[in-house]
Amino acid sequence: MADYYEILGVSRDADKEEMKRAYRRLARKYHPDVNKEPGAEERFKEINRAYEILSEPETRARYDRFGEAGVASGAGAGYPDFDMGIADIFESFFSGFAGGGGVGTRTTTRSRGPVRGDDLRLDLKLEFREAVFGGEKEIRIPHLEHCNACSGTGAKPGTRPRTCPTCSGTGQVRRATRTPFGSFTQVSVCPSCNGEGQVIEDKCDTCGGAGRKQETKKLKITIPAGVDNGTRLRVSKEGDAGLRGGPPGDLYVYLFVEEDAEFQRDGINILSDLKISYLQAILGCRLEVKTVDGPVELKIPPGTQPSTVLTLENHGVPKLGNSVSRGDHLITVLIDIPTRITPEERELLEKLAKLKGDRTGKGGLEDFLGGLFRG
Repeated sequence: MADYYEILGVSRDADKEEMKRAYRRLARKYHPDVNKEPGAEERFKEINRAYEILSEPETRARYDRFGEAGVASGAGAGYPDFDMGIADIFESFFSGFAGGGGVGTRTTTRSRGPVRGDDLRLDLKLEFREAVFGGEKEIRIPHLEHCNACSGTGAKPGTRPRTCPTCSGTGQVRRATRTPFGSFTQVSVCPSCNGEGQVIEDKCDTCGGAGRKQETKKLKITIPAGVDNGTRLRVSKEGDAGLRGGPPGDLYVYLFVEEDAEFQRDGINILSDLKISYLQAILGCRLEVKTVDGPVELKIPPGTQPSTVLTLENHGVPKLGNSVSRGDHLITVLIDIPTRITPEERELLEKLAKLKGDRTGKGGLEDFLGGLFRG
């Protein structure tokens, strides 16, 4: 008895793509409408039969274990149903000819076992300090949960789904079609059970036969310190429940950080501005400034120039995944030069200008003050 792997010319550990390529190559060579040599048609049928068995994981497993005896009852009519589509073969025959139409259809079969549920996405806004320090956040998510009344079967308690009489539980219906190139089997989803292989006569009153129902759930999630715009958090098994008792999907929380009136962020550093008077800039001082940790004393050195950046170390954003390591708080100094001064202030400033050897006239005092902060 011939070995199906030898017929296709592939190894026993060949994957589906290797077998598909081998089948297409051999089908082009031995198709009766292309190869008129004696025995070509029988050879073509052997190739089809081999591919029909080995392209389906279930029949391939039975064949590997029991040989031909394990798949004898599933013998086809000589032409396979496969997800590649017979049209692909004839496209190879007639490529380059205008008006060449495909024969056959692509078919997709549904899995009738448990199916994992869908993943869900939730967008969550955080305040600036929440993103810096993290913490717990309560959220509400609408998702599909297994129906407890029917245990996810969709059938009324005390009843069970029954095998679909139309497709005998396969989820597929087949129709033979004759064409100028031979007889082909078209496979489509069973219209009676929509490919499920089962029908529910008495549907569950709670879920309407779906096996799942929409519920809104409260969750507490942990926001790590140092998250930023676009950070994605995965909450395992909080997505939609799966079909037919399948496991739930996951919930993905995308974080968006609101802007702050006082602080900006640059990676793990925090930026802010500090406006001081020209006298404070000249003489130097100590000021209390705001940080995300609260008020902190900052030393302004004498002669500080405009746009000087002063650093408060370790007052920035914790490094994501390593909250012990933090960035810095960078403070840009802005100097407020007055446009109006009192007569007493003018007198004192003019004395200062004379001491420095500068002459002031109309508008000269402002020029003098500006010159103090230009290096």
